[in-house]
Amino acid sequence: MSLFVLTLRRIWRVLFFLNAFVWFILLFPFFYILLLKESWFPLVFKLKKVWGNLILYCVGIRYSVESHFKPEPGKAYVFCPNHISYLDIMLIYLVIPVYFHTIGKAELRRIPLFGNFFSKMNIPLDRKSRMSGHRAIIRASEDIKKGISITLFPEGGIIATPTKLGKFKNGPFKLAISNQVAIVPISFLNNWEILPDGEETNTGGWPGRARVIIHKAIETQGMTDANLSGLKEETFNVIQKSLDNYGSNK
Repeated sequence: MSLFVLTLRRIWRVLFFLNAFVWFILLFPFFYILLLKESWFPLVFKLKKVWGNLILYCVGIRYSVESHFKPEPGKAYVFCPNHISYLDIMLIYLVIPVYFHTIGKAELRRIPLFGNFFSKMNIPLDRKSRMSGHRAIIRASEDIKKGISITLFPEGGIIATPTKLGKFKNGPFKLAISNQVAIVPISFLNNWEILPDGEETNTGGWPGRARVIIHKAIETQGMTDANLSGLKEETFNVIQKSLDNYGSNK
């Protein structure tokens, strides 16, 4: 990669995050008001979609979704996307077709303005604390009982090798089984090419089309904790196969 191209890519990356920040500040008064009442949270969710689309459109990112998932009205799900880029966080709000709350890092609460925005509606999780994990599962289960879906990255963070999944945590699968709701695997195929992370962060990033697959729901009716490992493996294999197929067809 030439120095000229690398410089352009790094400038684009700065513009990506600056653009996200500017739009957040502009929309923050609306977020703040709508977060005052829980009954308004679905409107916050719709505003997040607007925010996400504004961010991506302004920096030349488009997305396409291959969906094999048909949600049933009033039914909650546990969505499990792989995590390969910060772009994933915006795209979950644009590609998942039902209202949901997400479980995310508790550290996000420390970010000025964004912390309040995050913790009011979503579920903070400190992965170093068993008590925090227990509280997050209880809160998520309460949401599911209200018919609210949950999105949780099963790898627990952005993985250094984007074409190979990291080890899955038990949380999403325990949550789905204990509430007898379906797991929906989601594959982000190439977000790491558009907005790299880890060792590739210094390569910047570039506009492109993010490709997403929403897979068929995996039902958990009748499952118990004895089925947890099998459910986790099945979800893992579905996503990994799609990543392998994308790599071989490039």
